[in-house]
Amino acid sequence: MTDPAEEARRGRDLRKQVPRSSHGRWIPAADRPDPLGILEEQARSREPDLVPIRYGRMAVSPFTYLRGAPAVMAADLAAQANTGLTVQLCGDAHLLNFGGFASPERALLFDLNDFDETLPGPFEWDVKRLAASVAVAALDNGHPAAKARRSAVSAAEAYRTAMRRLAELGELDVWYERIDTADLLPLFGKPVRRRVETQIARARGRTSLQALEKLTEVVGGERHIVADPPLLEPLDLADAAAVRKILSDYRSTLPEDRRALLDRFRFVEAARKVVGVGSVGTRCFVALMTGRDTGDPLFLQIKEAQRSVLEPYLAASAYKHQGQRVVAGQRLLQAASDIFLGWVSGPGGRHFYWRQLRDMKGSADVPSMSPALLGEYAALCGRTMARAHARSGERIAISAYLGTSDTFDRAMADFAMAYADRTVADHSALRAAISAGTVTAERDV
Repeated sequence: MTDPAEEARRGRDLRKQVPRSSHGRWIPAADRPDPLGILEEQARSREPDLVPIRYGRMAVSPFTYLRGAPAVMAADLAAQANTGLTVQLCGDAHLLNFGGFASPERALLFDLNDFDETLPGPFEWDVKRLAASVAVAALDNGHPAAKARRSAVSAAEAYRTAMRRLAELGELDVWYERIDTADLLPLFGKPVRRRVETQIARARGRTSLQALEKLTEVVGGERHIVADPPLLEPLDLADAAAVRKILSDYRSTLPEDRRALLDRFRFVEAARKVVGVGSVGTRCFVALMTGRDTGDPLFLQIKEAQRSVLEPYLAASAYKHQGQRVVAGQRLLQAASDIFLGWVSGPGGRHFYWRQLRDMKGSADVPSMSPALLGEYAALCGRTMARAHARSGERIAISAYLGTSDTFDRAMADFAMAYADRTVADHSALRAAISAGTVTAERDV
């Protein structure tokens, strides 16, 4: 059992080794790895026909580039001194990896929602990625630099003040902490509140029934997935059989009650599906299953889990199975997790994790946000990240390190603006490589 006073003292003492203001000083290292080289290295383990789509999505804007390049940022963060104050990192905590989803009790919660890169590491790496994504998104939206900086400050300030509050709570209180979307509405003024209500209503409609209407059609009295190549392609009989075969292995990673529930559904068919930006090219499938009849669907997503982009710079994962790493990290960081979350090994020894494709999942429309709304949303994400970190890490020491002044907040904004400039330059380099023909990109939208 740790002594809170000693933990707080340790956090304050750490300021001498890694001053809070030092986080704001970021200059690319002289030997900085070539970002395109990092991306090309990742491409070697991905499906070749989808890699051009990944580059095409990354080329759209600096923000989409940042979303697709967590491996590049991991290398940049590793070149800086860190606090060593450990939490379970999300590993890719940009603005669009927060959102709404249904708890097992059917409450609509707001939380982190992507854990492909999760790994234990220094808390500030997540805060820096969040702050940088805020600055890049703001500049992409045409916001003045001063307002982009203010939004980045809002994210860091909300993280710091939330962590301070959580450091005073008991262990069970921290564990049960959650952000219900119903509790968000009073935080916003009337004009913004209406937009938030619309987003919440839209998320509530994103269920397996909605996916059934959008992704399938009735052929010969049976529901089948509609082809939309290369983004959605039904599998041939051999590949579908392989997905069906690993279903039983995945089932064994579920709690006993969830196995009983899964057994009530019948496998219909599976398809390859392209998702996200950074994930494009990793193997991802959806499986259509039905319960009591064809109007009672369950869509499961089977997503490949590769080694975290953070692992070259941190301790190796405690989990040999990368799917288990993702699932364990998600369960630790989220206030409540998908009831069908599990993992499995697939053909060729590849690692996968399973979850529901849609369970009231929703994300914010960041490109349309005004400076005021983006600042409020950035603060919400900062608060949410603090809650996740407090569950999994050294919250008392982190809070003491951060303190009550705005030193850390301003440093995060300094870093965010400097990294936004670097992101714009890296994005331009990608577009130049595409124009020169050294990188093949394909637009799918």
